[in-house]
Amino acid sequence: MNGGPHDLDLFPIGNCAASALIDRQGRFVWACAPRVDADPVFSNLLSSRDPADAKAIGLWAIEIDDLAEVRQSYLRNTAVLRTELIDAAGAAIEIIDFCPRYRQFGRIYRPTAFVRIVRPLSGTTAARVRLKPAADWGAREAESTSGSNHVRFLCSDVTLRLTTNCPVSHVVSGRTFRLEKELGFFLGPDEGFDAELLSTLKRMRDETVTAWREWVRTLTVPLEWQEAVIRAAIALKLCAYEETGAVVAALTTSIPEAPNSGRNWDYRYCWLRDAYYVVQALNRLGAADMLENYLGYLRNLVGQAGGGHIQPVYGVGLELGLGERTVDALPGFRGMGPVRSGNQAYEHHQHDVYGQIILSAAHAFFDERLLRPGSIEDFHALEKVGDRAFALHDQPDAGLWEFRTRAAVHTYSSVMCWAACDRLGNVAEALGLTDRAAFWKARAEIVRARIEKDAWNAEHGRFAASFGGDELDASLLQLVDLRFLSPDDPRHQATFQAVERDLKRGPYLMRYVIPDDFGAPETAFNFCTFWLIEALHLSGRSDEARALFEEMLSHRTAAGLLSEDISLSDGALWGNYPQTYSLVGLINCAALLSRPWSSVR
Repeated sequence: MNGGPHDLDLFPIGNCAASALIDRQGRFVWACAPRVDADPVFSNLLSSRDPADAKAIGLWAIEIDDLAEVRQSYLRNTAVLRTELIDAAGAAIEIIDFCPRYRQFGRIYRPTAFVRIVRPLSGTTAARVRLKPAADWGAREAESTSGSNHVRFLCSDVTLRLTTNCPVSHVVSGRTFRLEKELGFFLGPDEGFDAELLSTLKRMRDETVTAWREWVRTLTVPLEWQEAVIRAAIALKLCAYEETGAVVAALTTSIPEAPNSGRNWDYRYCWLRDAYYVVQALNRLGAADMLENYLGYLRNLVGQAGGGHIQPVYGVGLELGLGERTVDALPGFRGMGPVRSGNQAYEHHQHDVYGQIILSAAHAFFDERLLRPGSIEDFHALEKVGDRAFALHDQPDAGLWEFRTRAAVHTYSSVMCWAACDRLGNVAEALGLTDRAAFWKARAEIVRARIEKDAWNAEHGRFAASFGGDELDASLLQLVDLRFLSPDDPRHQATFQAVERDLKRGPYLMRYVIPDDFGAPETAFNFCTFWLIEALHLSGRSDEARALFEEMLSHRTAAGLLSEDISLSDGALWGNYPQTYSLVGLINCAALLSRPWSSVR
């Protein structure tokens, strides 16, 4: 995405409690605190001011005069970012950015805190520190008070305290000074920093690096595209809110799906659908910690619902209400508002969520790695979810694409309800509950028969996206992944051919092409293109699948990540970032397409 003061070529850092997005010049341009869904402390990404503007707020910049070159990359297999700024004379400084995360005192230390370590590498540079947190959604600069070695910032939802060995007046005034020694910055909780600063920050850096690399070592990665898979896996973990087990769909809000489209949504919440795909992908890599933590989140939701309605999306702290409002203080990404906080989708009825809960929870009854295996009590709680799935499998809903003004009996939702009944039968068999297994398998057959009758369009000889309809959407490709159809089923092949013919635009796959609440879609949905890659491979067209996969990899940002959508005209990235759906697709396709490890042994 080129031009304008902002783009999505951003590097996320985080620790599963706090997170931030850093631009290609090492500036914090987006971060929310104390949670990912809070008022942004760094809001410049959605501001109209260029981050280089001295009057810009909602950012944290460390700058040098006469900047000529920037080198930027993560430390290998970590979420620790290294940025090197080089001036026209060749003098250089290094910035190390991270959120502390490591085991301490028998638990994970993951404060709402951001660490920056800055040191001169060569020559002498004139530097500035511009730390300008925002309040009231970017409406004003946060009030501050300072002491001899700290500055306190009163943001809307949190008070943050900067502890530093840099002269505080340099920070407060933003003045230029000669960078002649190593500097440390700890922006975190409003409490004293009771240790020698620089050595402590270096220890935090080293322990955080070790913790990330040890986690990556637990992953079972494919032979090919390992760097891409590892980077995607780390980013997915950054989207976890570890305290509760929630997984957010993205770290941002209101990045438009297409220029000036109004399709600007707040994705800083836990969609059960998105989280299902995330834990499924990470479990394929062996990341049992993410799965187990999310299962705890689900058990709380199931208990909270008590057999009743389950929302498609919840707050990271299990909140029910996510009231959507427009934020007027920020003009939006590249001025393309509106900026939204909250998401009206929490009011929707999306019946696929019952299947996603059961498909995720079923792992607990089969995975021997888990510290807490599924119990009989858990199974009976899930049966209440299955009852809802069975009751609603042929009822209209908003569907997985979350249509706001129309409802239908969506095929994908019905197949997910079938999967809920089918997998409950599998779990019952594993628990030796023969009667319950027969009960749920019989229900699954009833749902299957209804889908095969009402979602099949005999005139076109394929499945349709809704009962009795003729429209197509990309989710029909998921019938194979859900095991409703086999790849060689003629019905799947016919449906796949129709989807490819009607929804493919250039190399990319649209979600759907019929106009919705905001008109006809203008960009392709990255996750759907990854579904296309899977379908190509399963249809024996592996060379095409690999070529398209490489095409998608070429559109990753410098951080190795993808947003939600891609422009049909120039391949530019649009939509919230980093998008979990897109990274799940990357991981799944790499595992599917890669040569086996046995080929090199």
